[in-house]
Amino acid sequence: MSNENLTPDESLAQNGESFHWAKRFLGKKMGSEAAKLYAFCRLLDDMADGDIENGPERLVKIRAALLEGNTNADPALKSFAPLMEDQEFPLPVLIALIDGLLDDQREEVIISTESELLRYAYRVAGTVGLLMCHVLDCHDPDAKAHAIDLGIAMQLTNIARDVLEDAEMGRRYLPTTWTGDISPEQIVACSKEPNSPTAQIITESVKRLLEMAERFYISGAKGFASLHWRAHMSIAIAAKVYRQIGVQLANKGHVWYEGRQITTRTTKLVCSVKAMSGLLKRISRRKHKHNSNLHTSLRGLPYVS
Repeated sequence: MSNENLTPDESLAQNGESFHWAKRFLGKKMGSEAAKLYAFCRLLDDMADGDIENGPERLVKIRAALLEGNTNADPALKSFAPLMEDQEFPLPVLIALIDGLLDDQREEVIISTESELLRYAYRVAGTVGLLMCHVLDCHDPDAKAHAIDLGIAMQLTNIARDVLEDAEMGRRYLPTTWTGDISPEQIVACSKEPNSPTAQIITESVKRLLEMAERFYISGAKGFASLHWRAHMSIAIAAKVYRQIGVQLANKGHVWYEGRQITTRTTKLVCSVKAMSGLLKRISRRKHKHNSNLHTSLRGLPYVS
């Protein structure tokens, strides 16, 4: 069934297992609004990938409609409009998200540099962190900077998990500066020979990617104390569960060629307990100044100083 025919909660349960697990800690109102935001972002992603009829064309139309202020231009946008208007989602952030998704539809996606990788991760995931700040009633500029970092960290984990799957679709998000001119087709071919020199280059690049993700997870976590305690708990759990994908991949020797890592229910419970222990640190309410060096590559993008 198309995600367009699912309720927000059904879409979250089907497509965002880690976030659906964490949503239960948000409370009814925030949980419902977070699910609506996730479902809309998922729908835009499906449109970009062509999983919905005339999806790319609709996505371009939605982008134009947002700029024109015409929320009736597409059924998905019309359905999302009440939440968008109530939460006052920033238009530049929504446009940046759509631009990132549209850029993913090139015939062959090849990332050249770390800077390009981080700007891509900002557009498709850091933007979602910024939008989620509105749902969670968090408007502190430093907290938003940390939210960008958490979104980027999760996207980097996502890329590490899906190296082979992405290569099969003609995409290589590992930067050329790390891999050299290894093509997506070569990645698919060398996945059958994991000890080959080419495969080892990809393995080392996945390791490097997860090390980069870790720096952004650490920064992202520094913003949790700016959230309401329920939101802190929920986002911390979602982050810990999602980060676990990369932890498992690293513990297995970065075996990108074996397919996706999954987290069991037991693992999610363990991650949740660990995440909740961080609530004790809220007592001090010590504010963490964001490390602006993490955003050097992002200058010029919305809410990046």
